[in-house]
Order: sequence, then structure tokens, then C-alpha cells
Amino acid sequence: MDYSMTITLDLPYDKAVPAVKQALAEQGFGVLTEIDARATMKEKLGKNMEPYIILGACNPQLAHRVLEVDRRIGLLLPCNVVVRADGDDRSIISALDPQVMVTVPEREELRPIADEAGQRIRAALDTLTAG
Repeated sequence: MDYSMTITLDLPYDKAVPAVKQALAEQGFGVLTEIDARATMKEKLGKNMEPYIILGACNPQLAHRVLEVDRRIGLLLPCNVVVRADGDDRSIISALDPQVMVTVPEREELRPIADEAGQRIRAALDTLTAG
């Protein structure tokens, strides 16, 4: 199962991160958390890796709707979006496919909400590739 939506941008990492945040905001997602995987791996393990950030994106209206169906869905929230460097002038952006919220708990009533979340995330990614 492919559990991600992925695009490649002709933007360096330091410009891709704010562009991704803006595209998500335009679709009603706020970024609740930012995990700098590169810094963490260096600090905790002494290992080097490319610039890599995990953004915890949340659309409050959609989150409320899924939590009303199943409070345990909080384990699958927020929607994670990864931005990572691909060389000096490109970035790879991957977002968790919200359909995971349907398939993992096997709750079919979550499908319309996951569909809407997926459409919004896809719209954000499309905005980035169109620019």
C-alpha cells in the first residue's frame, strides 16, 4: 500500500519549507509541530543526513469530525508532511495519505472525511507544483 502523496519541487529546502507551510495554510491546515529530523539524528546519534523536517499539519474542522467518530483516531493525527532536501536545488515533499485513517481502524464512516482531507492535501501539493 502506498501511504503517501509525494512531489518533487525545483526549490532548495530552505525555500521549500515555507512554501509548503503556506500551501497547507491555504487549504486550512495549521502546522502544530515541527520535528527537525536532521538535527535530532545529529544530536542523539551523531549521524548526518540531508535536511529533513516533519510537519504535523492539522485542519481543525476535519480533526474534530474524525474525533467525533472515533477518539482513538488521535493516534493518527496530525497529518504528517515531510520536506527533505534532494540535492542543493530540489526538495521532496511527502504527505501521509489520509486514507490511512480509514484502512487502519477499518472504519468506513471515516472515508468521506479522509477523502476531503486528501483532496485538500492534494490541492496544496498541486499549488506547489504549479508555481
